[in-house]
Parts: sequence; structure tokens; C-alpha cells
Amino acid sequence: MLFPLAKLNLTRLLPQTTQTLPLVFSSSHLTKTLTTTTTNNTPENDAVSNTNTKKTKDDYYFAAIHHVSNIVRRDFYLERTLNKLGLCVTSELVFRVLRACSSAPTESHRFFNWALAQPNYKPTSLEFEELIKILARSRKYQTLWDLLHRMNKSQSLYLSPETVSFLIEQYDKHGLVDQAVEIFNKSNKTLNYPQTLDIHNSLLFSLCQAKLFHGGAYPLIRRMLQENLVPNKRTYAVLVDAWCSSGKLREAQEFLAEMSGKGLNPPVRGRDLLIEGLLKAGYLEAVKDKARNMAKQRFLPDLQTFNSLIKSISKSSMSTEVNFCIDLYNSVCALGLSPDINTYKIMIPAVSRAGKVDEAFRLLNDLVERGYRPFLELYAPVMKLMCKNGRFDDVFCFFSDMKVKGHPPNRPVYTMLITMCGRGGRFVEAANYLVEMTEFGLTPISRCFDLVTDGLKNCGKHDLARRIEQLEVDIRGV
Repeated sequence: MLFPLAKLNLTRLLPQTTQTLPLVFSSSHLTKTLTTTTTNNTPENDAVSNTNTKKTKDDYYFAAIHHVSNIVRRDFYLERTLNKLGLCVTSELVFRVLRACSSAPTESHRFFNWALAQPNYKPTSLEFEELIKILARSRKYQTLWDLLHRMNKSQSLYLSPETVSFLIEQYDKHGLVDQAVEIFNKSNKTLNYPQTLDIHNSLLFSLCQAKLFHGGAYPLIRRMLQENLVPNKRTYAVLVDAWCSSGKLREAQEFLAEMSGKGLNPPVRGRDLLIEGLLKAGYLEAVKDKARNMAKQRFLPDLQTFNSLIKSISKSSMSTEVNFCIDLYNSVCALGLSPDINTYKIMIPAVSRAGKVDEAFRLLNDLVERGYRPFLELYAPVMKLMCKNGRFDDVFCFFSDMKVKGHPPNRPVYTMLITMCGRGGRFVEAANYLVEMTEFGLTPISRCFDLVTDGLKNCGKHDLARRIEQLEVDIRGV
């Protein structure tokens, strides 16, 4: 047992009322209506209140889960209340309730113990590991290990390597590196799970976060090699990121050269790992210098690394940073890099914010030529930029084109376009888009109606203003 058990906070039992709720009794989505006892602080929408409305079986099922979750989180005598429900407890029900109650570790543990006492319920590793993760996040270590040993003996349930890796990283997150090492050391013998590559990587991450390089991380790497575990990308990335975050780029390069000398090359190139490590450490100027050198030497970066690079640099609204991203994009495309949709999702909004309309159009044309369909977040910033520049005729033509070639516009796009037209004095076009919006089944906000009607009245279009007012009455029924 690693840590003492935290004291349970007691809450006052509230007065009780009786209400009728439809509940699902099994995963086969059978429904039944019964009388349950709940506390007054349960919201009215915790269950399905209108039983006359047509609802699917899934609606009743998730409404029941939501109701049970509220009982677990808020009812002091939750075991008594759950017994009155007469639920048929299944693994899926327990898992979903535990996931919904992840912020209440003590109550989740009580619910799991109550479920274990129910007939015909046999726990599986799914809900068991979910509860272990809940307890680990909330630092309920004593309860966690008690539960783990109890389930090992009574149900023969053991943790998966992924959950063990999660435990090691959670101990490190809470500053308990010694306990993380203890879990790793006793994993093979006491806890009966193999020391996989993922578990080694998790411990390596914990040691690097604690800056234990020569006394912890390097010996662990040597042990991995002795056990014939081939390092993967995360193994290299963890060490390189740690060196870069400590400002020791030379040590990171020496480590990559040393591993390469032993015949163990990373699955991605070392320069890409260095760039990602410098990005995570926040050394943008060093990253930009390295990217320039790669472009001069005609080295192509990995696409994921390139996307991370331009995403970090383009966050700055400075035109020089956006210009660097544009130049780098042109350079790598000339070397043969094929951008994906994520590249355009980063580049087009960035150049639009910088006011580069022509560059945004060029990127959109490249996007369409590569067979992608423009998303709303790609062409909406371009439209907004052209509206700010007063190019409304170009905006109207471009919007008509995007409605055919791109994804259909939604309510925010129409709202933005109507607002920009109103600010630019194009009230007739704003009224047309308002009507078009309603024809597509999208309800405009009241501000758009006020903007259009006031603008039409000010410019003498009283008949059209009355039609827009009547449209608002018809839609809102006021």
C-alpha cells in the first residue's frame, strides 16, 4: 500500500420526492416504467420527462444511464437508491456510468462495489480498468491498489500494458517518480504483466520529465537493447524532446548519432525529431533556422513535422512569420512535398488573417486541384477578408462558386456574410442572403433581421423592409 486512504466527505441527505421514469433494464434495450426515489437537487432533464413523445430505444437507454449517473454522483445513500431501481446490471452499463462519473472517484468506487454484489454480473477488464484510471487521476492510490489486489485474487482480472503505462505517467504527473519506477520494477513478477515497449516508453517519459538522463533514462535505454526491444518513434521523440526542452540541442544530436552508430535508426529522420522537439520546447527561431537549412540542402521534412512547424509559426499575427510560412511552403512543394488537407487548414486561415487575399486564392485553387472539397473554415476567412477590403462583387461571385464546389454554408457563414454586407451598406444583398438562408432551413438570429430592416428603411426600401419583417414574424410566430 503506497498511500493512506483519503477521508470521505459526507453530505447532508436532502428531502426526497417520488417521480416516474422510463429505465432500460438490459443492453438489449428493453424498457420499463417504474417509480424511483431521487433527491430534490436532481434536474428535471436528468430523465425522459415527456413519455408521450416518440423516442428511440437508445434515447431511453442513455436517459437511464444519465439518471443512474446522477444518483451515483449526488445521492449519499446511493446503494439503497440503486437497489430500488431493480436494474439488470451489465458490463456496458457499469462502464458508461463510471465514465460519466469520472470526476467523483469515491462514488465511482462505491458504485462498482455495489455492481459486484449484484447477481448475474461478472466484471470485465473494460470497466475495471476505467475505474483504475479514475482513481489514478484523483490520486486515490490506496484505494487503487486495494481494488487491484482484490480483483486479481477474486476475479483474475489483470491490467493491460496500456493501463500500466497510464499509471506510470500519472505517478510522474503528480511528481512521484520513485513510485513510477516501483510499478515498473514489480510489473513482471508481482502484477503479472509483461514489460512491453510501451511500458518502457512511459517510464522513459517519467524519467526525462524529472531530468534524470544519465542516472535513469540512458540505463533504461541500455536495458531495452539488452532485452531486444527495438525503440520506436516515441522512444526517440521522448528523449529528443527532453533534451530540447532543457536547451541541450547538442546532446540530442549526439544521442541520435550514437543510436545510428549502433544500427538503430529512428523510423523518422533525426532532423524531423529535432524540429518537433524544438517546437515543443518553444524555440521558434532555432526551428526556423533549421528549416531554412533543410530547404537550402534540398531535404524534405516529414509532412506531419511540416504541419506542426507552420502551425506553431503561423499562430503569430506578424506578417513576417506568415511570409516565412508561405516561402517555406513554396520551397517544400517545389522539392516534391505533397500537402494534405491539414496543411491547407493551417495555411489558408493564416494568410487570410495577414490580409493576403491573392495568396489565399492561390492556396484554395491548389486545394481544389488536388481533389479536396473546401471546408467552411477554409473559404469563410477569405470571404471575410474581401468584405473588409470592400470587394463585395468578388465576394458574391466567390460565394456562389463555393456553394457548388465546397461544403454547403451553415448559419455562422450566412450570419457573417449578412453582417459584413450590412456594414458595407449592401442591404439589398444582405436581404437576399437572409431569405436564401431561411430557404435552406437555417433560422437567422434577431440581430440580422434588425440590421437588414433598419438598413433597408434608411435607404428607402420600405417595401422590402416590410417583407423582411413579415418573414421574421412568420419564422418566430410573434
